[in-house]
Amino acid sequence: MARERLRGIFTPNLVPCRGDGLIDEHELRRYVDWLIERGVHGLYPNGSTGEFTRFTPEERRRIVEIIADQTAGRVPILAGAAEANVRETLSACEYYAGLGCRAVAIVAPFYYKLGPEAVYAYFKEIGRNTPIDVTLYNIPMFASPIDVATIQRLADEFPRIVAIKDSSGDLPHMIRMIQAVRPNRPDFSFLTGWDAALMPMLLVGCDGGTNASSGVVPELTRRLYELTTAGQLDEARQLQYDLVTLFDAMLYTAEFPEGFRAAANLRGFDLGVSRQPMSENQKTDLGTLSRTLQCLLAGHGFTDQPVGGCPVGESVEAGVDLAEVRRIASEVVTELKRSGML
Repeated sequence: MARERLRGIFTPNLVPCRGDGLIDEHELRRYVDWLIERGVHGLYPNGSTGEFTRFTPEERRRIVEIIADQTAGRVPILAGAAEANVRETLSACEYYAGLGCRAVAIVAPFYYKLGPEAVYAYFKEIGRNTPIDVTLYNIPMFASPIDVATIQRLADEFPRIVAIKDSSGDLPHMIRMIQAVRPNRPDFSFLTGWDAALMPMLLVGCDGGTNASSGVVPELTRRLYELTTAGQLDEARQLQYDLVTLFDAMLYTAEFPEGFRAAANLRGFDLGVSRQPMSENQKTDLGTLSRTLQCLLAGHGFTDQPVGGCPVGESVEAGVDLAEVRRIASEVVTELKRSGML
């Protein structure tokens, strides 16, 4: 029986850690409840935002186990199942299927940069043997790219491959994928992992996103999704501008995903320290970033302003020119209108 395709915002879960570096299960469960209460459409553990490469295979399974138990079927789970080789990846697929996850996300082979035929062969082996639906994960900055022809080939040949998450931020690439795949696979989902282009990606046919910002402001990302899909574009456009400002502050002012962890702390969580050691200078930078993020969150009513208040009308500390952000976003919308997509 055909299943409804993946839609909406799937939150890439941050992982709270205790002082000794181990997973803070209590805080993770509290974080899951908070996200669901604020309307996320689904959860996405073991992604890049969840620092999956910094945990052991056993810890990755435990993270999904905790989240699946705490979620208790309230929202679907898209579990990151990328391991270092096909055998271990399929083993992870079997485990997450047993936990009741809706699907898994599998990044293309990483470390070794492979060509299209090797990428196809890798996912062919998974597509033939997986017991759970698979989302391809294209993140060319960290892994072998998945080109349009390979995506089309895999979608046509393997019913269990049901979606792609694309984190390239490349709007024309997304359009080409949708054009190539959807005629033969109307059930196939397209998700964007690039928060700064969420609205335009939805407008050209994306079904949703796996957006790191939703782990900090789930209310804002869900609202942006709803406004865009409902055609309330003026309000959605302004919200996208603000999301870009917040996203840039979290992404570019600290080592990823430290900015997102700092912002989540401002929402009332104790995520502890990352598995990645930081220098004293980096720790100082995070202190400055926290103040910047607090001002941005306060502007949306999510937290109080820091002592001393915030700059009026601009994000001085983040180095973000709001007028420039809005100009760029306006150009994107204008181009979509010109091409008949809006």
